Amino acid sequence: MEKGVNEKDWKLFRSRLPGWQEAYMEKVIEEYRELLGSKEQASEKFWALDERIKQDKRNPGVLLRDVRRSNMDIHLLQLLRYEVIRLEDLDGFSEELREKLSWIMGNE
Repeated sequence: MEKGVNEKDWKLFRSRLPGWQEAYMEKVIEEYRELLGSKEQASEKFWALDERIKQDKRNPGVLLRDVRRSNMDIHLLQLLRYEVIRLEDLDGFSEELREKLSWIMGNE
């Protein structure tokens, strides 16, 4: 990927990232509620939830490490691949960036 990142895209990414992550975590919490509300035994629910939380902690929808301008494209790809965001969520970003990500994701 190119090293030069459009300033507008960078600012838009930084402003949207917290909202994308909050929305994703709300979705995950709802899935936890469903798990906890199931008819399984308490011990089964506990260990299933423990395992799920361990997995979710590493998801870019929950945590992105080393958020830098030079990594923005990679972060956007991670968010797309983990279904934290969709290509439609990139409205407002440069056409070049959206086309590049769409091509990489196999949608062009």
